[in-house]
Amino acid sequence: MIDLDFNKNDDKMRLLISEMKNIKSKILMGGGKEKLKKQHLQNKLTVRERIDFLKDDDADFLEIGCFAGYKMYEKYGGCPSGGVVAGITHIEKKQCIIVANDSTVKAGAWFPITGKKNLRLQEISIENKLPIIYLVDSAGVFLPLQDDIFPDKEHFGRIFRNNAVMSSMGITQIAAVMGSCVAGGAYLPIMSDESIIVDKTSSIFLAGSYLVKAAIGESIDNETLGGATTHCEISGVTDYKAKNDQDALIKIKNIINKIGQHEKAGFNRVKSIPPKKNEKEIYGIIPRDRAKPYNMHEIIDRLIDNSDFEEYKSGYGKSIICGYARIDGWAVGIVANQRKLIKNKQGEVQFGGVIYSDSADKSARFIANCNQKKIPLVFLQDVTGFMVGSKSEHAGIIKDGAKMVNTMSNSVVPKFTIIIGNSYGAGNYAMCGKAYDPRLIVAWPTAKLAVMGGEQAAKVLLQIEKKSLEKKGEEIDKKKEKELLNNITKKYNYQSSPYYAASRLWIDAIIDPLETRKVISTGINAANHSPINKKYNPGIIQS
Repeated sequence: MIDLDFNKNDDKMRLLISEMKNIKSKILMGGGKEKLKKQHLQNKLTVRERIDFLKDDDADFLEIGCFAGYKMYEKYGGCPSGGVVAGITHIEKKQCIIVANDSTVKAGAWFPITGKKNLRLQEISIENKLPIIYLVDSAGVFLPLQDDIFPDKEHFGRIFRNNAVMSSMGITQIAAVMGSCVAGGAYLPIMSDESIIVDKTSSIFLAGSYLVKAAIGESIDNETLGGATTHCEISGVTDYKAKNDQDALIKIKNIINKIGQHEKAGFNRVKSIPPKKNEKEIYGIIPRDRAKPYNMHEIIDRLIDNSDFEEYKSGYGKSIICGYARIDGWAVGIVANQRKLIKNKQGEVQFGGVIYSDSADKSARFIANCNQKKIPLVFLQDVTGFMVGSKSEHAGIIKDGAKMVNTMSNSVVPKFTIIIGNSYGAGNYAMCGKAYDPRLIVAWPTAKLAVMGGEQAAKVLLQIEKKSLEKKGEEIDKKKEKELLNNITKKYNYQSSPYYAASRLWIDAIIDPLETRKVISTGINAANHSPINKKYNPGIIQS
């Protein structure tokens, strides 16, 4: 028997994935074909060619922040990937992070989102104790937006502070200067542990030849001022001179392959087994109408090894599913929102995707158990928020919700968040949104991130808009009201899309659901490099 609803859901998901791939294909072109050709004419590899050359041939590259800056800087011609390509991969069989400027995007200049993206990659390096490689090719700060990148704690200068802190933590940092390295940006490679500079095509200086002439009247060319020979033989600023891009990347590999092994966190892993149920069926299970319920167990069964799930308190707090499983061999604790309609003990139908008091209480206790057993946590988000109304308030929903948030916040095992569908308001917080330090947070193309659902928010905003216009003496008829509602809904839906979130780095990536297992496995493998030294304190869970 053909399930037409399943097939329509499948078609919708495939369309969303196709749209995502189309957008991504344009982003991968950086500053465009002509500028990519210019790189080759300058005897330089493009940014993605550098990464492909550097990483192991059989290694995946989990790109972080590919959609950073998407549609944010169109006034200035755009900033694909925030002008920097970055992610997690393996070099010489060692898991590392690569952060590489794309000089085809405004000469690699730093936009505000570029700084935020670099800080995010440094954060991943610090959390997981992973070596980080910087491939530098940048003209420095994008001056028209300097006020948004210069002076604050989360701006450009924080990167150099992190360089120093990471060095004190013993995290290997290697920088290869493969083009321009100007002004404040010149500190990044020199504050790394070891630095390489490519002869003839690269330079490092606090001020270029034109500024030097203007400032002190000295006439000098850039190569003499800050080229490879100058810094390798006169100033001693850099450690290695490379003949070309390929030679510089080989030198990085030669350094990486001699790094010794560090203590591991010791997360449990056995041989990986594919899910027993077909992963591709996820496409047909997720409803094309986001308001429709579905059974989250069906999704879990297609993400975990052998579809083998040991559910915790299966008969209690049913609006959240908790349980133990394995993903690519790694032991995990799963906390997932249940989207199907559920009957409680009183026979009342509970809304899918809403967190109730009993579910919050169950989740808090399960998270504590995973911390006790040193099991990484995976959050599968499709949540509209906590239950409201007098019955919930009298039952202590605020207290139980606080217990869940407290326990999750104090968790010392690594957390990974997958936004499958809705991610609204306090539900986003309780299910480990970006503010709660997941090691990685990614979204499926079906995701929506907002304070509340579009329809509800639009109605609230409409009432505010109507009152504002009425105060000005404008009459609002039904036609005008409908027009206002449509405009508000359109704007709100745009701002709640996964692309809006990804462009601002509220999430690390938008992925095909079939990539979920790989993302989680890569994340736990990274986290395993960082032993847990902090003692877990469950706080108010016992109250």
